[in-house]
Amino acid sequence: MNRRNPRPARSVFEDLGFSPAEAANLRIRSAIMSALIAHLEKRRLTQSEAARMLGVTQPRVSDLMRGKIHLFSLDTLINLLSTAGLKVDVRVRRAA
Repeated sequence: MNRRNPRPARSVFEDLGFSPAEAANLRIRSAIMSALIAHLEKRRLTQSEAARMLGVTQPRVSDLMRGKIHLFSLDTLINLLSTAGLKVDVRVRRAA
């Protein structure tokens, strides 16, 4: 909370009208997608190379790289991270 905006901070997804549960799911999916995209870009893989590495099609990698979050479930993103050799850590805490 700050003086200019007395409302507690919310996620951009809540500001867009998603319920708190949907917003949390989207926030987590967004973070995972960003990490996976950064990993693929760091490795300088083409979409075809990334597709072979991840065991998916090139159009699927294109969807990922374009941030089409609605096409990727949390399970799918975690599987892709694991296949890419990345580790997922989860921290659970009480809501404010």
